[in-house]
Amino acid sequence: MPTRKGSRDSDERARATLNLISGQGRAESGKAGREISPQQSSDVELLDAYSRAVIAVVDAVGPAVVSIFAGGEPRGGAAQLQGVGSGVVIAPDGYILTNSHVVHNADQLSAIFTDGRQTSAALAGEDPATDLAVIRADASGLPYATLGDSGLVRVGQLVIAMGNPLGFQSTVSTGVISAVGRAFRSQTGRLIENIIQHTAPLNPGNSGGPLLDSRGRVIGINTAIIPMAQGIGFSIPSNTAKWVASQLITRGRVRRAYLGIGGHNRQLDRRLARLHNLQPEGAVEVITVDPRGPARKAGMREGDLIVTVNEQVVANIDDLHRSLAEAPPGEAVTLKILRDHELRSVVVVPVEAN
Repeated sequence: MPTRKGSRDSDERARATLNLISGQGRAESGKAGREISPQQSSDVELLDAYSRAVIAVVDAVGPAVVSIFAGGEPRGGAAQLQGVGSGVVIAPDGYILTNSHVVHNADQLSAIFTDGRQTSAALAGEDPATDLAVIRADASGLPYATLGDSGLVRVGQLVIAMGNPLGFQSTVSTGVISAVGRAFRSQTGRLIENIIQHTAPLNPGNSGGPLLDSRGRVIGINTAIIPMAQGIGFSIPSNTAKWVASQLITRGRVRRAYLGIGGHNRQLDRRLARLHNLQPEGAVEVITVDPRGPARKAGMREGDLIVTVNEQVVANIDDLHRSLAEAPPGEAVTLKILRDHELRSVVVVPVEAN
């Protein structure tokens, strides 16, 4: 039977389409078939370089990112799953950095590595005040990530977030640093200072995973997302994580100074501030004093206004918390207080907080 011309044309068009798909042909018309300009070629090269940088980081750090499963007491023969999160190995002998809220009150912990291995883990320590925790997996010779210097982070810097959101392993997202020095309240209500805000998308399960720079160094630990908000993620800076992790590994807890006072924010009278050359923003008014605490022993009273700790300005409760975080228990601190409109110095030796 003779072949119709329409059928031959259809076959030729099909072959041309297949050639284009396989890269063996070239379109004669239409935007999609045009050559890119030299400027576009330069842009493509930049994007390719960025892609290669991300791939290199993922290849290098990916094996150190783990899934963490936290379970409760077994019921009916099966353990109850409390939470799923992420973590990053920070030492080859099994130490893993994650979030406190991922492992808090868990009776059983396990870690799953990118090669499919699963091992039990034990809590080395947690610090709800910074939402950080360290667990130790029953493994050795592990690939691990390097904790970088978060003090070098700059707004606009490219970042890579890794984790296991919604149970998917080794998920990667990218973004930029949108702000540094943010303050974020942990689940205990304590203020965590110098939080990194970024645009790398985070989802449930990303908690505890690393935020990385373009060289693969951990500059933050992903800790929170704002529900119903897009493009906003928060990470605890690596410098905070270093200090907390070292305390948790060596002591199992973080030591913090305790003065034995309760207080609230108080505005300073501007004339009084000028008289004593003080910052006018505010102070902390002491409203309760533990009768057996260090502050009472040093002579502090209800109504005292704390304006500095070791020459650091205290304009509010959060300033006081930050100053005490830098004061080791057992070492004397000097508080400047206002009492009866007079500026006084009080030396207090804080004890370790329970």
